Order: sequence, then C-alpha cells, then structure tokens
Amino acid sequence: MSHSQIEPEAPTAAVDGDTEDFAQQIADSVSSFLLALRAIAREGDPSRAISLLLLEVSQVLLAGARLGVQQDFTPRAEYQPDVGPEADVDDLRLRLADMLDSVDTYGFLFDPYAPEVVASQLSDDLAAIATDLENGLRHFRSGNVEEALWWWQFSYVSNWGGLGGAVLKALLSVIAHDRLDVDNDAELDQIEAAEAVLDSKA
Repeated sequence: MSHSQIEPEAPTAAVDGDTEDFAQQIADSVSSFLLALRAIAREGDPSRAISLLLLEVSQVLLAGARLGVQQDFTPRAEYQPDVGPEADVDDLRLRLADMLDSVDTYGFLFDPYAPEVVASQLSDDLAAIATDLENGLRHFRSGNVEEALWWWQFSYVSNWGGLGGAVLKALLSVIAHDRLDVDNDAELDQIEAAEAVLDSKA
C-alpha cells in the first residue's frame, strides 16, 4: 500500500527512545483491545458484552487520541513492507453479530459537518477496527516501529477513530436505554401507587 503521496525521508538512525516507548504503549493498548474483543466474542454473553465493549472501545480510543495529537509520523519507505496476510476476522465478526443480535444494527453520522445518517453494524465496525489495529501491530512486532506508528495514526484519522466513536455512542445508547427506561418505569409505578392511595382516601 502506498503512503498517500508521502515523500520518504532519507534513512535515519535508530528510532529514539521516547518514540520507542510511545510505540510500545500503543502496542500494549492495541494488544489488550484485540485480546479482550476476541474473549468477549468467544464468551458470547450479551448481558456482559455491552458494558465490556464500552470499556474496551473507550480505552483503545484513548490510545487513538494520543496518536492523533502527535506530529505526523513518517515511514522510511514509500510502500508498506510485507508483513503477511491480514488476520481473518470473519469468525470474530460472526460471533459478535450473533451475540449482539437486535442491537447490532445502528445509525450514525458519518460526518457531523455533512450530516447524513448511515446504517451500520457494530459487529462489522468492531471487526474493521480490529483489522486496522492488528495490521499496525504486525509491523510493530516485525521491528518496524515507524511504519507501525504511521499506520496506526493514519488509520485512526481515516477510519478506526471515527468507527470507534460511533460504536462507543451506540454502546452507550444501549446502556442508557437499559438503565433509564427501567428507572422511568419504576417512577411510573411509584406515581401510580401514590395516585391509588390518594384516590382511596378521597
């Protein structure tokens, strides 16, 4: 894959220590997210999945935000080095879709400055996020820190950051409906009980 017209810089010395430390922190966050996402899908417990997914997506978006505020990372080569085929996420996607069931499909604004509601699936978007993150992780584990950081940053801005934000909003909406709707029902029950008592004394 081309690096979108980025001109490669002349080869430099080894990556500085601060950059290596930063890359390691991002890699740790990415690894944790991927492991947790697969564990949630395998467990297949919808009653726990929404809350766990909310937590995991929030945490990996923090890593993305840290990438987003950095100056642009520049890879050394014009094309991405070959690190093998992308991870197969079909089983992950299908497990998530089966588990999320009725809340899998949701709507979101693709671009808040050109508002248009887009229908999507949580399972598809989570699988797409996993693919982007795993690609950068393979570069990192092959020793190409600069390429990993460039890819994580580029794909965060162009794809998985937006998807993650939409997924987070959808998950929060599910939790809000679950909790607030129950609270409202309880309040209605209390009001009806109070009215019944008042009516009996009238």
